[in-house]
Amino acid sequence: MRILIVEDERDLNHILVKTLTAEGYSVDGCFDGVEAQDFLSGARYDVVVLDVMMPRMDGLELLALMRSRGDETPVILLTAKDSVPDRVRGLDAGADDYLVKPFSFDELLARIRVATRKRGGSTTNEFTIADLKVNTAAHTVERGGKSINLSTKEFALLEYMIRNKEIVLSRASIENNLWNYDYSGGSNVVDVYISYLRRKIDGDFDKKLIHTVWGVGWVLREE
Repeated sequence: MRILIVEDERDLNHILVKTLTAEGYSVDGCFDGVEAQDFLSGARYDVVVLDVMMPRMDGLELLALMRSRGDETPVILLTAKDSVPDRVRGLDAGADDYLVKPFSFDELLARIRVATRKRGGSTTNEFTIADLKVNTAAHTVERGGKSINLSTKEFALLEYMIRNKEIVLSRASIENNLWNYDYSGGSNVVDVYISYLRRKIDGDFDKKLIHTVWGVGWVLREE
């Protein structure tokens, strides 16, 4: 899952990027609405965490611009203002949720999960296919009742695949979802992580769930 942080308080911005990255998300950070437009035009994000009060272009202006362009990416507003009219204004502008500073990081994580569930049409943090079960809130994976330990990036890849089960995912779409703009790794990194994941998810089972579609990408499905 890829997240854009738009926050002009640089210390808070860096903390959010660092902490969300440690949680397994691919995270980009920028400091105002003008800069955010460049990020939004160059990548697809699952959630935007957007400060309201910023220089050059504030959060509500950016939000209005996004919605006017048909961009329905979930947006969580961050603000120091706690009045009801301010909250109503933000939600009416098209925000999906609203957090008042200072806020609990655990609450932000929960709001991110809720926002992505709503937009994805899901009502749960648990995803299944065949005998594979993934809980995106608890970060747990089971297959056939057996617990499977994954690295942070392996879990992020599996989450992306199970949220899009039955859909063939290209290398470019996986890279865009799991790595940020600063990534400078090798071109075969996706192949490497697919190999890691396949070994852990399918290695001990006769029925394989991760399939290669030659020349296109990979898909998580029953066959």
